[in-house]
Amino acid sequence: MTEETHDKSEKQETEEKAPAIAVLAKLPKSLQRYGGVALVLAFAVLIVFVMRNFSTGVAGSREDSRRATAEALALPTIESVTGGPAGSILPAYGGGNSDFSEGIPRLASIDTIIPSRARVDLIDYEVQAGDNVFGIADQFGIKPESILWGNFGVLNDNPNFLEQAQILQIMPIDGVLHDFKAGESLSSIAEFYDTTVAAIVEWPGNRLDPYEIDLDNPGIADGTALIVPGGSRELRDWGPPAISRDNPAVAAYYGPGACGAIGEGAIGNGSFVWPSVATSLSGFDYNPPLHNGIDIAGAEGNAIFAVDGGVVVYAGWSNSGYGNLMVIDHGTGWQSAYAHLSTLAVGCGTNVSQGEVIAGLGNTGNSSGPHLHFELLSFVFGKVNPWNYLIQ
Repeated sequence: MTEETHDKSEKQETEEKAPAIAVLAKLPKSLQRYGGVALVLAFAVLIVFVMRNFSTGVAGSREDSRRATAEALALPTIESVTGGPAGSILPAYGGGNSDFSEGIPRLASIDTIIPSRARVDLIDYEVQAGDNVFGIADQFGIKPESILWGNFGVLNDNPNFLEQAQILQIMPIDGVLHDFKAGESLSSIAEFYDTTVAAIVEWPGNRLDPYEIDLDNPGIADGTALIVPGGSRELRDWGPPAISRDNPAVAAYYGPGACGAIGEGAIGNGSFVWPSVATSLSGFDYNPPLHNGIDIAGAEGNAIFAVDGGVVVYAGWSNSGYGNLMVIDHGTGWQSAYAHLSTLAVGCGTNVSQGEVIAGLGNTGNSSGPHLHFELLSFVFGKVNPWNYLIQ
């Protein structure tokens, strides 16, 4: 087969497969170029026309579906409410009956809750009728000792010096209230009260800067009241002192009931009977160092008995708040004390027997009602709990 014959066969095959191309092939070359472009454009227009008709059909189908749903649920449409485009659905509208018709409201509350905060400063308290150191301490949630340690200038460590209308300083925490004196160091103060410097400096009520303070020269104004948290010191015992038969005048400072010289006297048997008719408490129990005895109930004038034989070494008024007081030395290393008495049946130097009537129960001195304040003192053990020694 010749080359010319081959070309003719190929040309014939092309014309059979693509008539449009064959037609273009018969046109002049200039027309062939523009005809190809027109053919492509016509094809593109055809595709756009078909897609547009398809989208319109789908959208119409969706609008028909929405309208059917709205009619079934009786929902308002834009054209029924505002005259807007047909078929558009609005959400349900509650009108003025809704709490949120005008937006989300701010819920106002006239009650303001202020969290409680621990007190850090001193407060003043006026002593009321019937108050005592124990009750005041309980009222403010601190120890009775802290009441005394915070008011030495008023009470002088003596709970019996408490009087109505006195103004007490109440600390917010257990500890000691210290009046700062020029020249003192915080280290020496902490050591004296058996606490730490940090406890003093870090207490907010003292208003000391832990980063700036000089512990040896703190620059605190003279007379400033410093709260010493957790601090403590020994309290003075204002109860009847130990009074010997040989020198009863040692108690002269205690009041006019002190006795002069006393000779030999009766000696007890070492056991102790109950000192009154009643055998129950009317006030405070044994609670050293504030209350070194027990308060026994009774009516004013009830008989008071000597708990053991001995000699009277103090009989009369005391200046410590105990009113009329009697002290008996038993000659065995023990002494007994009877306070707030209404009357005295015996005086200084009198020998008494166990169970003998020595006085009448009273309400003298700093007392909130008739009762007997009773103490037992051992020259070896100090003031002991009477409950452990009295025979009822």
